[in-house]
Amino acid sequence: MGSELIIVPIVFGVIFGIVYLVVSARNKERLALIEKGADASIFYSGKRKSSAQIVVLNFALLLMGVGAGIFLGGLFTTLGMDEEIAMPGTIFFTAGAGLLTGFYLTKKLTSE
Repeated sequence: MGSELIIVPIVFGVIFGIVYLVVSARNKERLALIEKGADASIFYSGKRKSSAQIVVLNFALLLMGVGAGIFLGGLFTTLGMDEEIAMPGTIFFTAGAGLLTGFYLTKKLTSE
């Protein structure tokens, strides 16, 4: 009963720790490059797509794949396949297909 009170702060603490380490390491790396005389323009490339757009694209394709997997799994169960086999199999397969599509679209967007 009391384990929920311990687990939730630990999860948030781990997430905060990871974000803090990434941000502080990035800041230290940038400061070291500036101290060596590197130009600040290396931090910002002009024509690159923002990483937020790429994350949203991949997340949207993942969710579309999961939705299609649930739909196809339900269709397969009405056709007589076992639900324990049809639902996870189609969900994982279509989610993977969505992520693979996102990979190729991301590669196409970043190469332009």
